[in-house]
Amino acid sequence: MTKLSVNINKFATLRNSRGGNNPDVVKAAVDAQEFGADGVTVHPRPDERHIRYADVYAIKKIITTEFNIEGNSQEQKFIDLVLDVKPTQVTLVPDALGQITSNHGWDTIRHKDYLLEIVGVFKKAGIRVSLFVDPVIAMVEGAAATGTDRIELYTEAYAHGYLEDKEKAIAPYHKAALRARELGLGLNAGHDLDLHNLQYFARTIPALDEVSIGHALIADALYLGYENTIQLYKRQLQ
Repeated sequence: MTKLSVNINKFATLRNSRGGNNPDVVKAAVDAQEFGADGVTVHPRPDERHIRYADVYAIKKIITTEFNIEGNSQEQKFIDLVLDVKPTQVTLVPDALGQITSNHGWDTIRHKDYLLEIVGVFKKAGIRVSLFVDPVIAMVEGAAATGTDRIELYTEAYAHGYLEDKEKAIAPYHKAALRARELGLGLNAGHDLDLHNLQYFARTIPALDEVSIGHALIADALYLGYENTIQLYKRQLQ
């Protein structure tokens, strides 16, 4: 079954808006595990506007499921953090400084030399590497050439097109997924997946290893409860 990794950044956003430690981000990670999540994802940014680097170290001490750290590997501070913490997986995202949220995948052809180098750095440390990419065959093939273990398909376009024409919206993702599997790549997905569009995506995309979901899941939890929401998302993946 496809694994669910819960991105807990929004807990940190809420905490940081008032100061103090409410809600407790480390407890949010512990609870995600206890409520059935297969992993926890964090995406620290240089300005620490949500997840702080100290949070990452604190979560590492208590986590018993998979730990996925997303971020911009062009920031030396991020590289040092990942190599020190040694999570299960690092997902490399081509964010710009100050970017609100990730909005595009790597150009794996243009940045091949850089990605070859940085993927090698993390793999040498025993960390599984995933590259954030758009559902474009050439970008998938470029990712495979870097030596990455997995790719994470950026699913915003699918989510936006789902209500209008779900078959059309998912078509490029299906093709990209098939090519990834032909090339021996593991397959993750994330961004704007929710209780409405997740089940169709998971059923249509072959051999999907993992989805990482944060904003929609935490928003649903405000109404439905954290434990119940995690279970509802897990059911969409069965």
